[in-house]
Amino acid sequence: MTTPSARITPTIIRPRLMLEAASEMMGAEGWPFLRARLTLDAPGGTTEGSFSLIGTQDPAVIPSVARGEVHAAMLNPSAMLTLAVRGTGPFTEPQPLAAIGVIPSDDQLAFAVTAALGVSSLAEIAERQIPLRLSVRGSHDPSTALLANEVLKAYGFDLDDIERWGGHVSHDQPLPNHPTRLGAVERGEVDAVFDEAVNTWVGRAAGMGMRFLPVDGEPMAHLAAQGFRPGVLAASRFPDLGADVPTVDFSGWPIYTGAAAPEAFVTAFCRALEARKDRIPWEGSGKLPLPLERMCRDAPDAPLDVPLHPAAEQVWRDCGYL
Repeated sequence: MTTPSARITPTIIRPRLMLEAASEMMGAEGWPFLRARLTLDAPGGTTEGSFSLIGTQDPAVIPSVARGEVHAAMLNPSAMLTLAVRGTGPFTEPQPLAAIGVIPSDDQLAFAVTAALGVSSLAEIAERQIPLRLSVRGSHDPSTALLANEVLKAYGFDLDDIERWGGHVSHDQPLPNHPTRLGAVERGEVDAVFDEAVNTWVGRAAGMGMRFLPVDGEPMAHLAAQGFRPGVLAASRFPDLGADVPTVDFSGWPIYTGAAAPEAFVTAFCRALEARKDRIPWEGSGKLPLPLERMCRDAPDAPLDVPLHPAAEQVWRDCGYL
């Protein structure tokens, strides 16, 4: 199978030099410029058109992908892509998108409050109109606040309501296990944390005595109809919870494209992933290779509720993954 890396000519050396340098810069300690946007076009106007790829998880890119202005992007979690295609949750109409694959990532969305609040459910927050001092994820990961807000709506309130009740919603950039977040809970400055990346903070928060509020019953059924999957914070994983806590799933990093994206581009992109999978890390530990054989099939840690682009499906079949 011919891959884009098979040809080495002066015309190819120049852009590859820049791409390889950019790849190395992204891994440099302290390098803050981590949002990558690549534009591929033909030199000298020999071929019309161009292709744009964005290495970000920002859902604000979704409309550009649907319009064909961006040809490949990423999201976290898979639920965001499902909601977009269905036109549910934060989306007012269905977005014409297709999946290329889903990088496995096992995660949940957790809703933690201090014991001092005396709260045992999200519904109780709405009933009592509690002015929470709440910490949610900041602008670097906007999906967290967007999807947490959809869960709250299933219980009859949202983040804006919390502030109308006299509370405060702080959009904090660091992960919850940070002095400005769980540290602020310990100092009595914050009394609720809603976030994902549960393996980094749920154990500590439960050990501090924070209560994790369940997402279940009719609200969970409503969310499932939109495209969310149910999840669980397992006591076997976090013993200080004392019991399993049902919640919503936050798994998967989908790579996606427009439903009408050119087959030639999608085919080339998928073949490039196959050719470079030994060089693409996919977990925080830098685990290799990219598990393409798992990324094209639905799994608990790689939810695939959106159809694959036909060209992507064909490449994965050619590779023996389907």
